[in-house]
Amino acid sequence: MLLNPNNLQRKYPDKRSAEIMQATVDFFESMGKARLKKDDHDRTWYSDFLNHVAQNRIFASLLTPATYGADDCRWDTYRISEFAEIIGFYGLSYWYPFQVTALGLGPIWMSDNEDAKRKAAAQLEQGEVFAFGLSEQTHGADVYKTDLILTPSEHGWVANGEKYYIGNANVARMVSTFGKIEDTSGSPEYVFFAADSQHDRYELKKNVVNSQNYVANYALHDYPVTEADILHRGPGAFHAALNTVNVCKYNLGWGAIGMCTHAFYESITHAANRHLYGTVVTDFSHVRRLLTDAYVRLIAMKLVATRASDYMRSASANDRRYLLYSPLTKAKVTSEGERVITALWDVIAAKGVEKDTFFETVAREIGLLPRLEGTVHINIGLLGKFMPNYLFAPDAELPLIPRRDDAADDEFLFAQGPTGGLGKVRFHDWRAPFDSYAHLPNVALLREQVDVLTEMLASATPDAVQQKDIDLAFGVGQLFATVPYAQLILEEAPLSGVDEVLIDEIFGLLVRDFNSYAVELNDKSATTDEQARFALRMIRRPVHDRARYEQIWKDHVLPLNGAYEMRP
Repeated sequence: MLLNPNNLQRKYPDKRSAEIMQATVDFFESMGKARLKKDDHDRTWYSDFLNHVAQNRIFASLLTPATYGADDCRWDTYRISEFAEIIGFYGLSYWYPFQVTALGLGPIWMSDNEDAKRKAAAQLEQGEVFAFGLSEQTHGADVYKTDLILTPSEHGWVANGEKYYIGNANVARMVSTFGKIEDTSGSPEYVFFAADSQHDRYELKKNVVNSQNYVANYALHDYPVTEADILHRGPGAFHAALNTVNVCKYNLGWGAIGMCTHAFYESITHAANRHLYGTVVTDFSHVRRLLTDAYVRLIAMKLVATRASDYMRSASANDRRYLLYSPLTKAKVTSEGERVITALWDVIAAKGVEKDTFFETVAREIGLLPRLEGTVHINIGLLGKFMPNYLFAPDAELPLIPRRDDAADDEFLFAQGPTGGLGKVRFHDWRAPFDSYAHLPNVALLREQVDVLTEMLASATPDAVQQKDIDLAFGVGQLFATVPYAQLILEEAPLSGVDEVLIDEIFGLLVRDFNSYAVELNDKSATTDEQARFALRMIRRPVHDRARYEQIWKDHVLPLNGAYEMRP
């Protein structure tokens, strides 16, 4: 189940996809860990990686829709996800330029500006990267607010204002920049336009982070904008901003999976070959539990993200289930990644800060992913909009989505249309995958917990005041998020051939997590007495099976000792 660069196992319907993955692994393994770590500590701009991407046409193949690229080009979420996992495996600094290139391309591919699309495709072939100029220092990524203003001029407009926290904006020749057009009516309209970082009216003010990445604060000073530069005007610009994030926030989960996987190999190999107090470290019961929990969480993360890809690829105007599964992957998978690293750190202790370990890099960076593309609170809050229909109004007409690993272009992701209407999105019956595994004791227990949650929401529904309380909404949202998270695990398990022993151990963890969320809800000041009673009714003791636990340790966890080590 876990990525091992020495043995890439994903199967593709085309030779080119496998070549991209293998070439990327070969680049990093040829670099070696010592050089990887030195560049990290020296904050070296990764021009060699970007040269590798250019020479091998990697971004061109992966990020150009088929209509605008060569025969090997398509936007294929299935293969993009493995690439995101691989570059995350070697460090967030290499995942990041890929991610912000994808973001920068979003408003372009969603545009009606055909010349801009052909220009972007040509630049991808030349090895250029892209940038997404949305955030501002004062407003963050609040799309309702922007102080970057376009005013009319003789040949179009001139743009003035600043953007902040914009990756790749030091080199990108097309920076998709969000702003407003001022007019005499006093009702400015939103706009997305392409700016060039090398233009003399584009001021690169500084790098706002202390890392290999260049995350820019840039300013436009009477920057000339013509009709040819315009990507979107009016409501379309607003929708393009949100729809781009809908597509790309999903990638954050794969970045976390890659980082955690590399850290896991390093951690178990260290622990299994170290003696303390006359005992092999992996013979300590607490170490076995930490490593097993970390492994089980990591497998669950990968199952969720893999299954979510199928819904992303199968999306349509009539099937918008992806709008739940993309923020779910972003919020839950990345925050689970933090929990994995915390558990592993408790195993390797001081080793986790040694400068020569890969773990030191991961420990420093894993917390970024839950806090990019909207915080966990924002994304869990977003999930709440889907909760009534998901739990109480399943749609039996929705199709059963198969594995989507075919060589198809995910065209709908750039034709999502207007945002909004999340409360109208319908879902298939979440109970069906639970029923398929109802014979597993911990799956049955989680189902009981969810049944109490639905009873609470039906008979002790949070009132209007409570629903505006973000802290309370987050507490309920964490409980709800566990349901589609579990559903995706159960749907993916047979597709990935995961044995039932591992599934039940995963659900033992989910039962424990659900318990902790229920206790938190019980403790919140905004929770009513009736809701608190429901919260305590949700608590269940997981079924502990010693034979199952030992089998997972022996067959799944311990064999990863020495299974992978990066070249020196």
